[in-house]
Amino acid sequence: VVSIMSWGVEPHLVNSWNSYLVVTDDERILIPAYGFRKTQRNVEINNKVKISLGSKEVLGYKDYPGTGFIVEGTAAYIESGEEYDMMKSKFSFLTRVLEITVDKAKQML
Repeated sequence: VVSIMSWGVEPHLVNSWNSYLVVTDDERILIPAYGFRKTQRNVEINNKVKISLGSKEVLGYKDYPGTGFIVEGTAAYIESGEEYDMMKSKFSFLTRVLEITVDKAKQML
């Protein structure tokens, strides 16, 4: 699971699946969005977001079985174009794509 935190008028938290994240060649994160309406309203006011994600299948610090990250970034919604089409072909349910440009990533485990 990946948790996405946004804050506009008030904070909001939404979840998606790790397997839905697509990392582009320039290291942006693309996430298919079907709901995420409150997140989008928040991003329109304040485009800064934080995401928390982890996996027990990836070794962490000192060979710890699992790792996690907090990622801070700038968010935008994509509603058309080449990246939208690519994501739509992978995730037919999406209505928009949440794009996160990573500003900072910190390993937690």
